[in-house]
Amino acid sequence: MAAASSDTALRRTPLYDRHVAAGAKLVPFAGWEMPVQYGEGVKAEHLATRATAGLFDVSHMGEIATSGPGAEAFLQHLLSNDVTKLQTGGAQYSVLCREDGGVLDDLFTYRLGATDFLTVTNASNHEKDLAWFQQQAAGFDVEIEDAHSRYAMLAVQGPQAREIVQALADSPLPDRFTCRHRMLRGQRVLVCGTGYTGEDGVELLCDPADAPMLWTEIVKRGAHPAGLAARDTLRLEVNYHLYGNDLMESRGPIEAGLGWACKEDTGFVGSEAVRAVREAGPSEKLVAFTMASGIARQGNAVVGGGEVTSGTMSPSLEIGIGMAYVPAAMAAEGTELQIDVRGRLRSATVAKKPLLKK
Repeated sequence: MAAASSDTALRRTPLYDRHVAAGAKLVPFAGWEMPVQYGEGVKAEHLATRATAGLFDVSHMGEIATSGPGAEAFLQHLLSNDVTKLQTGGAQYSVLCREDGGVLDDLFTYRLGATDFLTVTNASNHEKDLAWFQQQAAGFDVEIEDAHSRYAMLAVQGPQAREIVQALADSPLPDRFTCRHRMLRGQRVLVCGTGYTGEDGVELLCDPADAPMLWTEIVKRGAHPAGLAARDTLRLEVNYHLYGNDLMESRGPIEAGLGWACKEDTGFVGSEAVRAVREAGPSEKLVAFTMASGIARQGNAVVGGGEVTSGTMSPSLEIGIGMAYVPAAMAAEGTELQIDVRGRLRSATVAKKPLLKK
């Protein structure tokens, strides 16, 4: 990775020069200098992703490689989902919990072989997650490696995303929630049928040296460069969680609506705490909401208890949207909420997830 100037100490992805050339506005994010938007602006990038294809640099995300005879048993111990159900070439979403059920991170794990796994972490949590993996490895015949320097990561998302990437590939792309190595323009790339926008598409994990070429080829075929701001509005329309906003160590996965990714019978770290909340019923729930006017932001208080975790103006729906933790009694669809937005009460309505139906 190229280093930034010593006074900022921000890291740069292998695509930094491409972002500068494209007129990106670069901002600090999780220790990285990342594009928040390009010249056309957030709304244009968002709508282009929904209509055609958006291209995102997500090379700041972390990767942890887990291998060895005990790899499956170790990940079963650590991750909330049932890793034994993950076939070779499969992808699985899970959360990483503390003993008390608090969420350390949400993750995607790819099974590359019988005893070979790759887990993608959130950028802000990578060092913490890696340390947790290493700490929990005692007693397992497993090797854990920080694999971040091996990869750059590009996300191509939207109705035309697969068609654009397929034009570069030597063979058919993997289906959704699967992964395969493919040759893209002569370079070996792990192509994953996953994403964070609610659109079809792929995420590409490649050698950092190959990332600029792939970026150029994908843009040439019609994908629109899109920054962190559009990534946030896209994920919020389909109610995907953002760690640090909607997920945190002080709350568990049941409250967050992620019980579907938790299989307590596997005995993962924190499973008994998660089971207790599931059986008793959570005291609060993460709900989606819409607003007739105004926009709520993270930290805005909900009258009667609770707080907004994410909020924005939806470019697709053209209304204010968001997510908030509220008391369970206030979580039913159609419930009217009052949100304190900078000292002014604004009305919101609890809505069914996802807010944007494709």
